Amino acid sequence: MVHISRICFRKYGKFIDNLRLYVRGGSGGMGLPRLGGKGGNGGDVWVVAAHNMTLKKIKDTYPLKRCIAGCGENSSIRALKGVKGSDKEILAPVGITVTTDDGKIIGDLNALGDRVMVVKGGAGGTFDSEFQPKKGKAKHIRLDLKLIADLGFVGFPNAGKSSLLTALSNATPQIASYAFTTLKPEIGKLIYPDHKQISAADLPGLIEGAHMNKGMGHKFLKHVERTKQLLFVVDVGGFQLASKTPFRSAFEAVQLLTKELELYKEELLSKPALLVVNKMDLPGAEDKLSELKEQLQNPEEFVDLLPDDMIPNNYLTFRHVVPVSAITGFGVDQLKMSIRQSLDEQATVETQATHQEKLQELRYHSHEQSKIPGQHLTRAVHGNK
Repeated sequence: MVHISRICFRKYGKFIDNLRLYVRGGSGGMGLPRLGGKGGNGGDVWVVAAHNMTLKKIKDTYPLKRCIAGCGENSSIRALKGVKGSDKEILAPVGITVTTDDGKIIGDLNALGDRVMVVKGGAGGTFDSEFQPKKGKAKHIRLDLKLIADLGFVGFPNAGKSSLLTALSNATPQIASYAFTTLKPEIGKLIYPDHKQISAADLPGLIEGAHMNKGMGHKFLKHVERTKQLLFVVDVGGFQLASKTPFRSAFEAVQLLTKELELYKEELLSKPALLVVNKMDLPGAEDKLSELKEQLQNPEEFVDLLPDDMIPNNYLTFRHVVPVSAITGFGVDQLKMSIRQSLDEQATVETQATHQEKLQELRYHSHEQSKIPGQHLTRAVHGNK
């Protein structure tokens, strides 16, 4: 039986996915002029991906938001070469992008143990610097968390994403009949009988205009960037966010979600996608599902339902369209299997692509080797032996 465990951020208090820190490398140590001694270099500051870390923990560890590495030791008669100052390691969660204040990427932490040097320590005093040390580099950095998951839930508020994760996991997230019940990301983990694990990110619901940072906006969309596949979740009966906003059918919801992703970052739509049509327990759901499937097969014929500025440049083709009822459990097992199948297919394609790439490299190097002068002669000599 497939089951899901839930990794929840609530225990760490308010969820933080961006943190600004001041970092400074340690100053170098003084050189020793009369003996030509060299001072120790200052320590460097690193950001390192570690287990069980959150940005909230980093904030608690550095309440002043300042991280400074150790100073290099001065040169002395006992030690002409001063000892290097101690490095400072900021332990951070996997999924961090480290940037400067102006958005320039310094590096990414995609796996446990990944390290990014953010500032270097100052050089120790030497003859060239008249034995005067240099100060360490200093700057402000931003730690921007983008969750890494196999699957990212994409849907408008009240599509039933939290209910769906509950049906998959028997967990109890906040669920209500009003929008925006999911206010921070949560990761669920599907565990299959053969011990295969698939992580799914339940993320805050989008609203129209999310690409312009309306609602949860970029706070949601950036987390989609590091998921392998997208899981669109729509209400089979459509939805209306508020009394002043237009009603949207399930087909319109799919295309509006597609457009929001496209406007934020078009390459997101190159990810494989599945569509979950939720709330199949509602009256008339089967007829609405049939209508939706027909519309998805020929989307160009139904674009007049959408505002001109919200028609996607390209329509998504879903690997699987799975009708479910998160409330009754209908279709949930089929969804689990479809998720597994889709991710396994993607892994196979990626493995084959990597194999082909390595094969091409081997052929290229073999071809280049054959061009080296004297290569054939060497082979002939060895052959005669």
